Amino acid sequence: MTTLPRGRALTVADIEAMPDDGQRYELIDGVLVVSPTPAWRHQDVLTNLLVLLRTTAPAHLRVLPAPTAVIIDERTWVEPDIVVAPKSDYGAKYLDHPPLLAVEVLSPSNRIYDLNTKFARYERAGIASYWVVDPDELRLVVWELVDGRYVEIADVGPGERWSAVRPFPVAVAPGDLTD
Repeated sequence: MTTLPRGRALTVADIEAMPDDGQRYELIDGVLVVSPTPAWRHQDVLTNLLVLLRTTAPAHLRVLPAPTAVIIDERTWVEPDIVVAPKSDYGAKYLDHPPLLAVEVLSPSNRIYDLNTKFARYERAGIASYWVVDPDELRLVVWELVDGRYVEIADVGPGERWSAVRPFPVAVAPGDLTD
């Protein structure tokens, strides 16, 4: 068992030193966040959106699901549910540049975290597009950076379809993301 340091903010090096115990660990500005295993509906929506993005992404982009670590700085390690970034930005183990797109699929345990903490941290990191999918409402909300701030550009319900431009053209219908 690894003992985490006390009295200081945690770092990426601290997370790397932890044993792989199957938990999903993230680090936001030195604060450790542990997420429980998601429910089947979360995974169903995630898988269907992942397939859609992977099959429509241009060849120079890589679309990967969690756990794909994104190292924003020495005190911030996040694992969005889906990341999209140029293939050239991926290091041997991590994405060490902000992705073009981070996607989070909400769960009851992470809703406030994804809509507040991650929203603010992704914005500050300069992640160009942030999508949040609510699997219960079958709703997609999309923000894009404009002058360093996220601006909501789409709020798409279950009976609607939205055509993204960034990071690449793709049409998303939240109602089609689950059975």
